Amino acid sequence: MVKQVPVVLLIEDDTFLGNIYKTKFELEKFKVFVAADGLEGLDMAKKKKPDIILLDVLMPKMDGFAVLENLKKDKSLEKIPVILLTNLGQKDDVEKGLELGAVDYLIKAHFKPSETVSKVKTVLQL
Repeated sequence: MVKQVPVVLLIEDDTFLGNIYKTKFELEKFKVFVAADGLEGLDMAKKKKPDIILLDVLMPKMDGFAVLENLKKDKSLEKIPVILLTNLGQKDDVEKGLELGAVDYLIKAHFKPSETVSKVKTVLQL
């Protein structure tokens, strides 16, 4: 049986950071799609149906919380696990993200890309 390649959607407006994560995930045999803002991310989620979504909170057009709310309202997307990946470390933000349905909340400054990959593997049970 051929193991399916896990698909990650990274919604991140910082191109440099997005590329670092993309490279790291690709080295770990993931397929990665990157969206540069919330609206593009939502659109891409609908088209690509990723296995997991890494979602920044502070973004142009639509912030991560709004994207998360929209994902959870959509029957075809609601089951996709979402990990918020952000620099917003306030307790209120963390709680809001988890209440909206995120499976985890990673603060970029505290997690190296390799640790983020490990978190994703844990969530996807790889």
